[in-house]
Amino acid sequence: MTRTADFAKLGPGERRQLLQFVISVAWSDLAITAGELAYVHRLVSRLHLSPEEARDVERWLKTPPSPEEVDPTTIPRDHRLIFLGAVKELVEADGGASPEERESLALLETLSR
Repeated sequence: MTRTADFAKLGPGERRQLLQFVISVAWSDLAITAGELAYVHRLVSRLHLSPEEARDVERWLKTPPSPEEVDPTTIPRDHRLIFLGAVKELVEADGGASPEERESLALLETLSR
């Protein structure tokens, strides 16, 4: 599990970017499962989001972020492993990864090297 101390290294913009990325991976197979939804809500709690940030998350859960908002090459190098850990947790949250989720995870793993 990604440690809370790792999340503490993220600034507000990076927390937003992390959630956009995690939610976009959840949407990659065109459906958000109950396990993925529960994971996102736990992540929101662990990140101590403001009410406004939490509303953004709920909006993305209904309509995914645009592709321009989730370019993995914009993830700061120092935080790529944190993002990777969160995405792995999301993928495992529902017991298995779809081919689309595996593809997103593989891309992030490649960028994290």
